[in-house]
Amino acid sequence: MPREIDRPRQFHRTDWMALLSGVLFVVLGILIVTRVIRDPLVLVGVMVLGLAFAGLVAIIARAVRR
Repeated sequence: MPREIDRPRQFHRTDWMALLSGVLFVVLGILIVTRVIRDPLVLVGVMVLGLAFAGLVAIIARAVRR
């Protein structure tokens, strides 16, 4: 199947909130499975701080794009 050469490439912007949230939940899942984090209060605290950081990065990225 030939590729269309005349059409310019379209780039997608990175969704930083989704990317960092996904990484956070994967890391938290690994820490729970390996029993590094056993206290639910610590888990919730790390999750809230991680989501706050991801939100901050997403806000800064959106401000820089405009």
